[in-house]
Amino acid sequence: MRTLVDHLSQYADYHRDRRNIATHGVGVPMIAFAVVALLSRPAFHVGGLALSPAVPLILLVLAFYFRLDVRYGIAMTAFFAAAGVVGALLAPQPTTIWLAASVGGFVVGWIIQFIGHGMEGRKPAFVDDLVGLIVGPLFVVAELGFALGMRSEVQAEVERRSGKTHGGKTRGGKREGKQAESALR
Repeated sequence: MRTLVDHLSQYADYHRDRRNIATHGVGVPMIAFAVVALLSRPAFHVGGLALSPAVPLILLVLAFYFRLDVRYGIAMTAFFAAAGVVGALLAPQPTTIWLAASVGGFVVGWIIQFIGHGMEGRKPAFVDDLVGLIVGPLFVVAELGFALGMRSEVQAEVERRSGKTHGGKTRGGKREGKQAESALR
């Protein structure tokens, strides 16, 4: 069974360019919130509580995160609680508004993602491992935490495995780190 660091490192292998990481900080939440919003219809009322297809999906994804790490599980609970609130607010809107916001957010989020991967010159991680679709939001939250000085032991191990982040092309237009090494093979 893969660990938190295994998942983050595998995802980080595709995301060492800080510009790509920055685009993911916008695109990944847009996609996640859009998926939750799309799945927030139909809502079934059970004992005064509105349940939609988004609820079991969120619970399954949160179980995955908690299995990896309790602290990240708590952070991801906050992330998906916010997504659930947005979904619940969009779901009762007229269909055109609900679809425009959900599908629009999904499409724009992916466009932002592909711009980042174009800058990095790497394909998205999910192309090689579909689990990357679930790890993406976790990676964004982890990177935010790293930027705030949190979980430095996790960051150090991810960087040891995947290399440090960089700002893109450097020294004569060549890339740094693990990506440059793999390109030489």
